[in-house]
Amino acid sequence: MVKKAHPVTPGIRTLRRATIPFTVHQYKYADKGGARQAAEALGLDTHAVVKTLVFQDAHKNGLLVLMHGDAQVSAKQLARQLKSKQVAPCDTGLAMKLTGYKVGGISPFGTRNTLPVYVESSIFDLETIYINGGKRGLLVQADPTCLKNVCNATPVAVALPL
Repeated sequence: MVKKAHPVTPGIRTLRRATIPFTVHQYKYADKGGARQAAEALGLDTHAVVKTLVFQDAHKNGLLVLMHGDAQVSAKQLARQLKSKQVAPCDTGLAMKLTGYKVGGISPFGTRNTLPVYVESSIFDLETIYINGGKRGLLVQADPTCLKNVCNATPVAVALPL
């Protein structure tokens, strides 16, 4: 059986350099389909598909928030936990500038700028996660501990149901 080639992104390169075991899953990307569309295309539980969201704090500093595909981020709770006056999602242009990735293909691995990474703490309870590998339509499957090991991710409790 011949393995289908996959794109090699900065995110994939970062995982390889860190010797993190991972599996690549490709699917047909649909604009604004989000984690739900990726989960449906690959037959996955949306809860195990982790979204990479770009936020900015009150000082306009960028940060990444990793959230379950079936939840959303409470910006108010995140601001409290970060001891920031406020946090808000970045606009598309700034998100692309900070990460080097197109929106819909943002990975926490191999970003253009080193950004603090915050992860919903319950993600660490999952056996495996599916997270963007740095391109639209490209997820990597890995153990959630890779988020601490590669991204130095800080756990937070900021999930709200969709």
